Amino acid sequence: MQQDLTPLQRTRRDVRILLVGDDGVGKSTIVTSLIKESYVAHVQHVVPEVTIPPEVTPENVTTYIVDSGSGPQDRPHLESEIRKAHVICVVYSIDNPNSFDRIPTYWLPYFRQLGVNVPVILVGNKIDLRGGEVTNDALEEEIIPIMNEFKEVETCVECSAKLPLNVSEVFYFAQKAVLHPTAPLYDSRDHVLKKECVAALRRIFKLCDANKDGILDASELNEFQRKCFDAPLQAQELEGIKDMVQQHAEGGVRDGGLTEAGFLYLHTIFIQRGRLETTWTVLRKFGYAEDLRLTESFLYPKFDVPYDCSVELSPKGYQFFTDIFETFDKDQDGALKTEELEDLFSTSPGNPWASQKFPDTTVADDTGAVTLQGWLAQWSMTTLLDYKTTLANLAYLGYPDDPRTSALHITRPRKVDRRKGKVTRNVFLCYVCGAAGSGKTSLLRAFADKPFSDTYEPTKKMNSVVNSVDIDGSEKYLVEFGSKYEAETLRNPKKTDLADVILYVYDSSDTNSFSYISNLRQQYSLDHIPTLFVATKSDLDLAQQRHEVQPDVYCRRLSLQVPVAVSVKTGQIADVFHAICSTAMNP
Repeated sequence: MQQDLTPLQRTRRDVRILLVGDDGVGKSTIVTSLIKESYVAHVQHVVPEVTIPPEVTPENVTTYIVDSGSGPQDRPHLESEIRKAHVICVVYSIDNPNSFDRIPTYWLPYFRQLGVNVPVILVGNKIDLRGGEVTNDALEEEIIPIMNEFKEVETCVECSAKLPLNVSEVFYFAQKAVLHPTAPLYDSRDHVLKKECVAALRRIFKLCDANKDGILDASELNEFQRKCFDAPLQAQELEGIKDMVQQHAEGGVRDGGLTEAGFLYLHTIFIQRGRLETTWTVLRKFGYAEDLRLTESFLYPKFDVPYDCSVELSPKGYQFFTDIFETFDKDQDGALKTEELEDLFSTSPGNPWASQKFPDTTVADDTGAVTLQGWLAQWSMTTLLDYKTTLANLAYLGYPDDPRTSALHITRPRKVDRRKGKVTRNVFLCYVCGAAGSGKTSLLRAFADKPFSDTYEPTKKMNSVVNSVDIDGSEKYLVEFGSKYEAETLRNPKKTDLADVILYVYDSSDTNSFSYISNLRQQYSLDHIPTLFVATKSDLDLAQQRHEVQPDVYCRRLSLQVPVAVSVKTGQIADVFHAICSTAMNP
């Protein structure tokens, strides 16, 4: 797989490298050898900070190299620089065993004592003074015990500032430790991926498995490669990858495709072979930061909504949610059961409506499984009331287009719509107000196609439901919002300005019901919001309202439509929802 990194795939723009170690180990000489590209015999005790511009480094980041002294007079400067460093190179001298012994007994505990937790590179300088050859095994035998005890130690590099030899590699590995750290991904002691890394890669695998058959076939792998590395996989490369996985990872290849186990094995091999940039490129392309959590900027990209405008799904957004519904509707019965929903949201923190009585908030079948109509309606409501939740879930569920905000659409300001007398929106917000027992909850439930219940339950918290309404062959979404604390809503201009229509509900069989909403309307300045009155319980005897005028006369005086009579119990409700939409569309 390609390893080229673009600036956009990184989260860091600079790297600050600090060299520490005992006196005489060659810290200043290493820095000077890097800059001069040759050995300088006499250098100052601590060389000034060096800045290497991004165009000079393969990683395209600004690099700051900071030297330090280890004497008592250097202590304040040393501690300050340790706290500012992104990576620390602890230099020891090959010809001075004591300088190596002090790494686990003095230097590494010292960093921890200061509360510093950054990658550490061990640098063995003056290999030109070593007598005889040293094998990698012998070097590992010395280093592994330190790495096992101090997880912050990434690797060990040996060099000679005098020859010079491997000097640039010291700073390459230091940069790499910051830009592509091992610690969050891999347990060097047990030689396995860490659980957070496994969870992230499993999520990425699921998102890339477009047909949800548990394997990444050639086309899915190519799309993955294109997304992460801007280049397709050559057929020969693909076969080579599959052959390697098949030989070393049991169950890693199935039906000619890469399984989840194979995908995880592949990244384990990349890390073990020092190609951490490959795994980090994949993780960052899918929005992960160094703590292996999705970044705020990835979940919530910049999206400014002007005042008095609302947010709806765009055609692309509706298409995405339609496609994902059909993909996870495994039995193709036109509805998502609990297990199918759990599977769908497995790449996210969970169902975003778990605390909102979902699926009672929208259209579901007789078994409680949400239908496609209900699914799209629910997302329409979520986008209207809290578009940031929609944006985050587009990320969690793998919306393919960039920018992700293309799934959303900002409407024209409501005041412009009202001035022109023509509404351009497709999703409307309706506040439902009325006295206790007037039938608000029953009306809300009926709107979501829920059965009528004779049992009266007082509204204890906000309720919102959504459904689609056909208006002259065009589908509109209506969000109805009812609350026990409606007075708080109506006195808050920020909330009332969001309303497309206010629905005043009264019980036509209760003599005191209408006066409640009449007083409510007089109490707050809401004349600028389209209004509709609804008389519920029309199956019962009509009661004379204790009000200065009866509801019909009251509405006519205000040039409003006379109250729409409904009975949720007998199912006489269809006209009211059409009337609400029409009222919102013709302010």
